[in-house]
Amino acid sequence: MLQKPKLNLFDFTMIMVSLVIGMGIFRTPANVAATSPNPILFFSIWIAGGIIAIGGALTYAEIGSRFPVTGGYYRIFSYAYHPSIAFAVNCIILISNAASLAGVALIGAEYIIKVVMPTQTDTQAAQITIAIISIVLFYAINLAGLKMSARTQNILTIIKIGLILLLITPLFFYNNNMATATAESTLSNPTLREYIKAFGLGLVAVSFTYGGYQQSINFGEEVKNPAKNIPRGIIIGLLIIISLYLTINYAYYHVIGFTALKTSANIAAIMAGYVFGSAAANILSVLLFLSVLAYVNVLLMANPRVMQAMSDEGMLPSTFGKRTVKTNVLFTSLSVFASLCMLIVFWAKTFDEILSFTIFLDCFGMVLSAATIFKLRKTTQHLNGTGIYQMQLFPLMPIIFMLAYTFVGISIFIDKPITGVTGIAILSGFIALYFAVKKFSKPTNLS
Repeated sequence: MLQKPKLNLFDFTMIMVSLVIGMGIFRTPANVAATSPNPILFFSIWIAGGIIAIGGALTYAEIGSRFPVTGGYYRIFSYAYHPSIAFAVNCIILISNAASLAGVALIGAEYIIKVVMPTQTDTQAAQITIAIISIVLFYAINLAGLKMSARTQNILTIIKIGLILLLITPLFFYNNNMATATAESTLSNPTLREYIKAFGLGLVAVSFTYGGYQQSINFGEEVKNPAKNIPRGIIIGLLIIISLYLTINYAYYHVIGFTALKTSANIAAIMAGYVFGSAAANILSVLLFLSVLAYVNVLLMANPRVMQAMSDEGMLPSTFGKRTVKTNVLFTSLSVFASLCMLIVFWAKTFDEILSFTIFLDCFGMVLSAATIFKLRKTTQHLNGTGIYQMQLFPLMPIIFMLAYTFVGISIFIDKPITGVTGIAILSGFIALYFAVKKFSKPTNLS
């Protein structure tokens, strides 16, 4: 019998990094600056986001170590709560992930279209075509098996990290005294309420930029020595991400200037101009397109495993959990998720507008999933001392993480109540759907 391919620590760490670093860091710093009254709060929000992410990463590292199963982010809900909660939350996660993938694919198409069709004015059809081709390409790569998709992910993630490092290089040769002077001149004395509001709204964008690491536990038993490598990969990956994020934000602040950062439409292009000069636009477009492809690939890797877990527990038909004999691929789950992404491409032009909506929905998943560590600690005490990961500062770290995402959710609800009501209604609708399906699927007694 052939041994199934497994992810090593490097593979898993690269997946972890790519789940987090998408397009956000090239766009959201401007959003955070726009809500911040001064640079002190701007950097405080990014540092706070990193601390919250560490709390979450340590929590998910222990969850993944104690519960190393494929589709773990789905199964922990079913393990700790009523199956209706697991069904509702994960349906929302799958839809929002498909929408994010579609939107990011379109953004990538917008970048590369400037290189391949520089004189074309009406490019919408071409952008949609390129986005769909990108999804189909990585659908085919994932059909080839886990090792092929993992190797592809490693290469694309290294390119993505390299892009961030390139955008940081102006720090070493560019001295913007005007930016520093402007930053000092923007210091103000906002009220405590204004500080709290700005902090909450800034955390929405930062949470989006740091988000994604929770999906790393979906690979579970497909990782070599999961009890050790899952927590190691999550922690190492997040330390890389936090270091890159804080450094590139300082680069944005130092080179562009805080006031200009608030209104800059394309901060990545501005930074690239200092590195590549007149050729910056085309070089940056190609690099950002490759960065987008890394995000497309990793979501096509992760989400079918959630569908497998839902299938294993009867929430989806059994065919969603079946793997191909030769390549051990979740063919139906992968095909359905890729098809959903391609369908959403046609209306994902409102990607920016759904940012608050997707983060609001994610708040439910983050808080509820992190809370499962309290039950897992009790039910898996027999694993203590067997080499599994056990976080320090328990229960402080998961509590900080849960309170932070509760605060983010409340901030969104106050700022955009319609978004909050819509999110709660959709979650309630999926819960109702679960009970409706259960009721009508009960076998009839013909006695």
